[in-house]
Formats: sequence, structure tokens, C-alpha cells
Amino acid sequence: MGVCAIPNLDGVPVMQQYYDKIIKGTEREDSLVIVQHLKENVGKHFSLLNYYKEIQISYNAKLLSVENEMAEFEVHEYQAKVINLEKKALVFAQASNGLREDVCGEAFYVNSAKKRVILCKFSYAKILSGMRRFVRVRLDNEVQADLVGESDVLRGRVIDISLGGAAITFMANELLVPGSEQNLFLKLPDGATGAITEVGMIATVVSVFGNEAPYTCIFEFHPEKHSQQQIAYFVNQRQVEIIKELKELKG
Repeated sequence: MGVCAIPNLDGVPVMQQYYDKIIKGTEREDSLVIVQHLKENVGKHFSLLNYYKEIQISYNAKLLSVENEMAEFEVHEYQAKVINLEKKALVFAQASNGLREDVCGEAFYVNSAKKRVILCKFSYAKILSGMRRFVRVRLDNEVQADLVGESDVLRGRVIDISLGGAAITFMANELLVPGSEQNLFLKLPDGATGAITEVGMIATVVSVFGNEAPYTCIFEFHPEKHSQQQIAYFVNQRQVEIIKELKELKG
């Protein structure tokens, strides 16, 4: 199923979960090396990466200048909006600009109207987006999930979902045994009509987080073709909603 973001106490995924930080020398030495490389590549384009409600936001950005260990980029408006939320940006390694390893930079200044971002405090990173096989979307409204056992039903709430699986919270953990296969039923609403479609499938419990309720459980889906189509339709609807929301988001 690939990497799945686990929400913090506020229900917001921590950006750190989208990459592994790598330290080669000291953090200070690494930052200086990265800044020197950026200085040598002013005017070139770099591919930035952020996430908004689990949707990858990735556009090319032009490096305008590097001064005082800070790099100013001309970015896409959507990228600037999300950087303003996450306070960081990931930069892909690319042959076109000579960046051999992924990088993370902290936001010092963001102006989405002017499409300008200044990043600083750089570090090496290993971006984990390649582990994702499917588009994942985070849900704002409550979507019910029922885990049906032989003599018990656990009712949960879907946090995020993709064609391959989901993160779901439960107030009990009796059936949440990693490696076990469970009967899972999702109550997916239609964004246009509000009608609820129940989608059933076998799902494997991949992992469980939390020492007390609510427990967050990561499932891998094993749906039949019709159920797969219903999930795909729901994910696509939600993806369109998120992009529209990002477009209207005040920067």
C-alpha cells in the first residue's frame, strides 16, 4: 500500500512522515554544502514537493538568488500556499540541476500572491513519495467504517483513503491484530448527491498506532472489481474537492 501519514493529536499529518532526514557531517555542515550547490545553480529549475490533505503538490520552481544562506524561489501559487501551511518544502534530486540527493528546506518567507518563497536551514532527505502506489486523500467529513467480526462490530472513522488502503480510527482494538484479515465495510458518500454507498471487502490489518483510544489502524484493501471501482470514484471526487479548496485557499 505504501507510506501512510499518521495524524498528530490535531488530526494533521506531520510532514516529517513524508521523508527521512539524512545527516552526513553535522547539520550545519550539510546545510552549508547544500547552500553552496544552490549558489552555483541560480537560474535553474528545481522540483518542489509538499502535501495538502495527502495530495502531492509538486511544481517546478526557478531559483532566483542565494544570499545569507537563504534561497529565493519563484514558485507556483499552489506550492506557495502549501509551503505556508507546512513551513517546509522538499526538493527532488535531479540531473538537470545537479542536485544528487533530495533536500528539505524550512520556510523563511512565503508570498503566494507574488509566487515567492525563501527557504533556509537545508538538510539532506530521502523523499518517500515513491513508496505510494495510489493517490491518497484526506477526509474532512466523517465517513463511517465497520469492522465486522464473528460476534462483534467495531465502528470507526476513515481518516484517509486510497485505492489500496486506508487509515481508520477506532475506539476499541479487539479486532485490530496486525496481519489479520477482516471484513471491512465503508459507508462512502457521493459528493454530488449525498447518497451513501456501502462498500464491503476483505482488508488486512497492516499496523495499529496508539496505546489508548482512539486507535489508528492502517488497512490494505483486497477489493473485488466493483468495490474497487466504487472506491476509485470516491477518491477521485475527493481529489477534485481538495484541489478546488487549495485553489480558493487564502495564501
